[in-house]
Formats: sequence, C-alpha cells, structure tokens
Amino acid sequence: MKKLLTPLLLAALVLLPTLSPGWGFMGHRTIAQISVYALPKAMQPFYYHFLPRLVTLSTAPDERRDIDPTEAPKHYIDMDHYGTDPFGAMPKAWEKAVAKYSADTLRKYGTVPWTVIDLKDQLTQAFRDGDTTNILKLSSDLGHYIGDAFVPLHTTQNYDGQMTNQTGLHSLWESKLPERHIAKYKLNSEEAKYVKDPLAAIWLTVQQSYGFLGATFDEEEKVSLKYTPETKYNYSHKYGTTRRSYSDAFADSYHDIVGGQVAYRLKQAPTLVASMWYTAWKDAGSPNLDKLLAHEPTKEEKDRLASDLKLWKDNQLVPQQRLLALEKPKAVARPDQIGAATEMSTPAAADLEEKPQTAPAATAAPAKTAAPTPDKVKVKVKPAAAPATKTKVKAKKASDDWGTGGW
Repeated sequence: MKKLLTPLLLAALVLLPTLSPGWGFMGHRTIAQISVYALPKAMQPFYYHFLPRLVTLSTAPDERRDIDPTEAPKHYIDMDHYGTDPFGAMPKAWEKAVAKYSADTLRKYGTVPWTVIDLKDQLTQAFRDGDTTNILKLSSDLGHYIGDAFVPLHTTQNYDGQMTNQTGLHSLWESKLPERHIAKYKLNSEEAKYVKDPLAAIWLTVQQSYGFLGATFDEEEKVSLKYTPETKYNYSHKYGTTRRSYSDAFADSYHDIVGGQVAYRLKQAPTLVASMWYTAWKDAGSPNLDKLLAHEPTKEEKDRLASDLKLWKDNQLVPQQRLLALEKPKAVARPDQIGAATEMSTPAAADLEEKPQTAPAATAAPAKTAAPTPDKVKVKVKPAAAPATKTKVKAKKASDDWGTGGW
C-alpha cells in the first residue's frame, strides 16, 4: 500500500498534476526526425529539406488543445470504457463503431485510431495535389497522433494515475523518463514499409499499448515502497497553486524497471509514422517530390543527409549532438507560411508551457530494462472501473495482422 500525504498537508495544498499531452515535446520531435531517416530514398530529399520545420510542427497538435475544443479526443482512446474485452467489442471501422456506440460517445472517449486514418487519406490527396504546405502540415499531424497511439497512458480513463493515487504518472512515463535517459535509447528504428491495411496497423498499435498498462501502474507501486512522500515527489508553486511531480530520484528508480518499455515504444513509433507517409505517397501514385522543391538538393545537403543516416544507423545521433529535439528552440514560420520554394528552416519553435491533458488516458503492463518484444511479453491489465482486478493478456505479435512484405 502506498504511503499517502497527511490529511493536513492535503488540506493545505491544491495539487495539480504536471502532465504533458503527448510524448512530451522532446519525444514528438524525436519521432519526427527519426521518421524522416526511415523513409525510402525517393522521399527522403524532400522531407529532409524541411526536416527542422517538420520537427517544429510535430508539436502543433498539442499547442492547439487550448484553442480548439475538438482537438483533445484526437490524441487518445479510452479502451477500458468499452468493457473487459474492448478490442473484441469495438468495431474497427468508424461507421460501424458509430452505429454501435454513437459518434458522441466515441468522441468523448477518444478517436485516435480514426484520426490517424483520416489524416492518412488527407495526406494522400495532398500528395496528388502537389501541395507542399499540406504535405508538411498533414505529415506532422499524422506523425503526432501515431506517436500518441504508442503511449500506454493514451488508452485508458486512468490516464494520469488519478484513479489509483498515482497522479503525475502520465508526464513521468512519456516526458521525464525519455528526457532524462534518451542517451541510453536505441533510436535506429526499422525502415518504412508499405502498410497494406492502415486501419489494422493503427489498431494493433493501440492494442499493444493497452497491453503495457499493467507494468506502467504496477511497477510504480513497487518503486513507491522505497520512498516517502517527501522523497517521492517535488512540489512547485505558481499562480497561487501547488503542482506535484515525481522526483528525479524516483524517476530514475522507476526507469530502471520500465525504461525498456519506454525506449521500445519510442523506437517503434517512427517506423509506423514513416510507413504511413510512404503508404500515402504510394497510394497517390508515387509523385516526384523533388519537383516541389525550389531547386535540387545541394551537395552540402546530400552530404549532411548521408552523415545523418549513418549516425542514425549507428545510433549516434545523441552522442554526436544531431538530435534536433535536444537543441535550443528557435522561431520558425507557421505551416500556412510554407511555400513550395521555402528553404530549409532553423530548428524548432519556442516551446509553449505544456498544459494538462483534458481527457482520460491509461491502465497497465510489463517492461524490463531491456526492451521487450510484443510477442514474448505477458502483461497485466487493470480495468479502470476495477483497478484491483488483474487480467493476463498476451500482446499480439506485430506481424500477425500485417501482410507479407508490408505492415
């Protein structure tokens, strides 16, 4: 049983969670950059030309959350709302899911799988139209939502551990852990493949994330036994409120157990992002993207791409300081200011303060320091309605639903 704050302290403080609404800005920017390296050669020069801009735009969906009331549900899906066998109960196609649950219910509990499919189709049309502005914007948005689908805490109503006295778990898992330990992660993701069934691919991703919820929660409980409330948490005061977050010491202890899980999901995400970009491009007829550039890539750009690709394959981007997510942000034009002749921009726009996620997310599953493979890991799931109940499930092997020669 976790130790709780004293009633007096609880009465004295207004505790607000410190959340990040996605992988955290660093995580999303890392996924965007690695996705470009995972593309086939026919697409790489175009995407690499706009790499810093893509990295910047990768966080735009999170920045829209405070001004667009329709934005939040696009980032998650609370599968535990749909019963003890949610993946068996939920129709995968949007129209069938609406017929069973209603559009309002689906939007209330999250739509990330269908958001991904909608954006993939829009990106296909942007490729057909040769619309550079939309290609970049849609590629960035698509990458963001796919990245979110790889986060276990985006699949449950207990998205921040708020139902199990683990408030702050969201930011801990997807922001603090990778920010403190990314130098230990392998970022040399697999190369893109054509996705024969995009809907099946994104649903499998969500199902695998849901399977990891058990360890996400259970290991936090185990690590908590070694800490007191004073050593487990940090408190900060701003604008008359007190925010609570996990301490660095606790984060490092927790990472020792679940770090392999975090690293594994972060490494997988760029492969599916690049594969969805590639699929949209192929479905559009494989248009020549070089024609959308103001000029052919220069020798310097080609050499730099070759150098980056080698660093990526050798897992040396962080040691050689070539991971743009770790660079100091600089201003960059908005998506609507991008034209076909736009030159490569400077990296990353200034971060906005990350706001709490307004909608539900997360439950629980396994993880070891060495990244597990989905087909070999048994995970325990805690349904949000009954956190004490644990059900063993076996994560599905990625190749089970994706056709030979592609996803």
